[in-house]
Amino acid sequence: MTDLLSTIDGPADVRRLSRVQLKSLAHELRAFLLDSVSKTGGHLSSNLGTVELTLALHHVFNTPYDRLVWDVGHQTYPHKILTGRRERMSTLRQLGGLSGFPRREESEFDAFGTAHSSTSISAALGMSSAAYLRGEDRRCVAIIGDGAMTAGMAFEAMNNAGVAKGNLLVILNDNDMSISPPVGALNRYLAQLMSGRFYAAAKEVGKQVLKSAPPLFELARRFEEHAKGMVVPATLFEEFGFNYIGPIDGHDLDSLVPTLENIRQLSGPQFLHVVTKKGQGYGLAEKDPVTYHGPGKFDPAVGIVPPSTPSQKTFTQVFGDWVCDMAQQDSRLIAITPAMREGSGLVEFERRFPSRYFDVGIAEQHALTFAAGLACEGFKPVVAIYSTFLQRAYDQLIHDVALQKLPMVLALDRAGIVGADGATHAGIFDIPFLRCVPNVSIATPADEAETRALLTSAFEQDHCVAVRYPRGSGVGKAPERELTALPFGKGELKRAGQKIAIVAFGPLLYPALKVAEQLDLTVLNMRWAKPLDLDLLLSAAKEHEALVTLEDSALMGGCGSAVLEALQTAGLLKPVLMLGLKDQFTEHGDPAKLMALEGLDAVGIEASILARFNALLSKPISASKPADAPNGLKLVS
Repeated sequence: MTDLLSTIDGPADVRRLSRVQLKSLAHELRAFLLDSVSKTGGHLSSNLGTVELTLALHHVFNTPYDRLVWDVGHQTYPHKILTGRRERMSTLRQLGGLSGFPRREESEFDAFGTAHSSTSISAALGMSSAAYLRGEDRRCVAIIGDGAMTAGMAFEAMNNAGVAKGNLLVILNDNDMSISPPVGALNRYLAQLMSGRFYAAAKEVGKQVLKSAPPLFELARRFEEHAKGMVVPATLFEEFGFNYIGPIDGHDLDSLVPTLENIRQLSGPQFLHVVTKKGQGYGLAEKDPVTYHGPGKFDPAVGIVPPSTPSQKTFTQVFGDWVCDMAQQDSRLIAITPAMREGSGLVEFERRFPSRYFDVGIAEQHALTFAAGLACEGFKPVVAIYSTFLQRAYDQLIHDVALQKLPMVLALDRAGIVGADGATHAGIFDIPFLRCVPNVSIATPADEAETRALLTSAFEQDHCVAVRYPRGSGVGKAPERELTALPFGKGELKRAGQKIAIVAFGPLLYPALKVAEQLDLTVLNMRWAKPLDLDLLLSAAKEHEALVTLEDSALMGGCGSAVLEALQTAGLLKPVLMLGLKDQFTEHGDPAKLMALEGLDAVGIEASILARFNALLSKPISASKPADAPNGLKLVS
């Protein structure tokens, strides 16, 4: 079934094919893609939708000399397959294997690394401007989905591109979907534009007829500027200075190829509107593109089969239950998400509280300031956002939320190492970048039960509180049904031991307890990265000879740094071993393997403690050292 595909070692081979061969290759590529992703897991429906578009781009443009910049990047599997990486697709999203997104270090055909949305136009504009400055006849193409067009950065780039010099082509891959269903005025505009094909065709015919009579043509042009809004929405993209072309069928190579060939001869900013269908060619994905957006391994002949027995609840599901229960109790609660309804666990909330649910699209900056406005009027916003996406709204967090001491909850999903999505999605910087902002607190629950309780604690506060929790499931500690808060800024003594105290933040509490049993160490479950429980921390520091801090976050400026600052301020000089994520980006792969490589599993933690404090642990226990909880603190079972 892949006779033609097996002969494709790079885009040069694609450029030699006839139109008929391209159509055959499209069928083979789609079949290979479905087979490959079903074995590795990964993004599926978006990639099935870009098969013909990818083929047409590599057939027409001289890649890699001509630059292709993909937005978000999870629709680039066909691109990877056609650019010499077909044989490595079995390693997709695995440690040491292919990334699920474009990476410059992976291939010369990946012109720009992506994974967050709405960056493609800016990057491609920079490349086209560089080509213009060097006098190079290079085409630069940004391929952006309509979901990504909801972000302000895309429009900032278009505003600049309309007056810039250079040859830039923006392709709007309009599949009527982002990850969650699309929202907002732009999506409505695109739907209306689709209904205006009659107008687009009539306009072109009129231009050809009237060009022989310039005065009449100019009169018609002026009339069009005033009247076309009554026939079809004014072409927004033309107002930005682009030459708008489309919409055309993104699965029809007989339309795609000649259109791209014509555009390649044009100069200046061009905008091509392509209509595709997510999941194209695989009926199950066409019917349910959300479920098939990023599946795990499955049988293509059967499809994704839900587990027969309910699996352990994930942290996301714990949040989803909590936000519904709290909304039932407090009518001030408003839930906000930047285009991640399913990923953030808000599907049930939208169903039950539709008037209090806001999906603002891929617009993280707007999400924070929108929440700030609600908070000003007495509501209690809960912003469900991935840790890595909060980075995009840092200015709004500082200026619009924290500076005004506005109360809201930031539910930070995907904190820590996320696994197959890799460095772009790893939530490892939130503690360092939040710690330094006044009027912002940070809760670090260790398990599912603490997540629910600390969300309740956060909701009760009169300022911004971030509650960070990881992807997937924890140890399976079932939350209480009641909405019971834990004390603000207070941790607990989890185990009393000798000589060394492990100061644990978040889910690493549980490997810490395993190590503590082996080495007879004390364990503190801090629960809060800011504010620190100083009474608990300083008491343990006084009663032990050394401390070990443990976090699934960046070490620089993180929880360990906070502990050192607290000890220095108190004038306590103690040896401190800080364990966390090093000053480097985390690769993609299985989370357990990645944590082991970082030395943050029980084996690695024990090895680090023994390497640093072996002499201390081998010394006899002092007779004066208490064997129970330091300073009489209550031990929590």
